[in-house]
Amino acid sequence: MGITKTELFSEVDNQIALAAKAFAHPARVAILHYILKTNACINSDLVQELGLAQATISQHLRELKDIGIIQGTIEGSRMNYCINPARWEEVRALFLGVFDQYLPGSPGGCC
Repeated sequence: MGITKTELFSEVDNQIALAAKAFAHPARVAILHYILKTNACINSDLVQELGLAQATISQHLRELKDIGIIQGTIEGSRMNYCINPARWEEVRALFLGVFDQYLPGSPGGCC
């Protein structure tokens, strides 16, 4: 079997793409906004807050957890989720590394 296309790109490019994929659904963005707004661990609050089915929310939480941007802890029969501060900063730095490369008003301008 041939190489996967991701092997053609740098580790940083692949990490940015994975993070961007996790941010690419409005439900996941809304989940992150809610967690950040409450500044606390959340659990079943998301069903009432977003109006989505529990199974759908669980799927989106899993996507965010898979890239490590949120972390979960078991409390009885419930999972509590919060921002993983170390990974949040890593992802933030990845995106800033891209955004900071643009220099407005640089010589040559835009095409």
